[in-house]
Amino acid sequence: MPINKSPLKPFRKKQDDKSNMFIKYIKELSLKKILKSTLKNVKTAVLNSQVSSVGVLIDETYFNQKNDLINELINSGLKRDNIKILVYKDKIKKNEAFSFPVFSRKDLNWKGDFSSNHAIDFVNTEFDLLISYYDLEKTPLLLMTHRSKALFKAGFSTIDKRLNHLLINTNVENYKVFVHELFRYLKILNKI
Repeated sequence: MPINKSPLKPFRKKQDDKSNMFIKYIKELSLKKILKSTLKNVKTAVLNSQVSSVGVLIDETYFNQKNDLINELINSGLKRDNIKILVYKDKIKKNEAFSFPVFSRKDLNWKGDFSSNHAIDFVNTEFDLLISYYDLEKTPLLLMTHRSKALFKAGFSTIDKRLNHLLINTNVENYKVFVHELFRYLKILNKI
């Protein structure tokens, strides 16, 4: 008859899970506090030139039609080579393959700095236009939008109004409506 050498093992596992959840919760609170304090210093930007380079930040949790969105942007007049995509995933599985660069909450440290090369490159690129394609507020996405060096930012009206210069009132499932409205306003502003 085998003897169980560690009767506390299941108990330790539950304790470790609770500890990890608590640490994630505290980290999330810390990141929200950092975001809140930096949003007080938001500067308004003016796009003085035509839109040529575009960054698209997508939350894959609720929107999987990335290629359809990109094709809609191309059909509206953008060049594919001028569009850079970064996808956010809540959890990244081991050995998972991606068609676009991806980042997750794990790519943020306690100070709100990004550690992933994809995220660092994206946030430091001076796009003419950043499209924040998410309609639910998640701290990593908000920090990415806020810290982006993009000259002009467009997003959904459900997101904090201080993050984007142009707010579009629709939801993520209606990507055609979003792109149509975006380009309608860009034409009015003489940016395309």
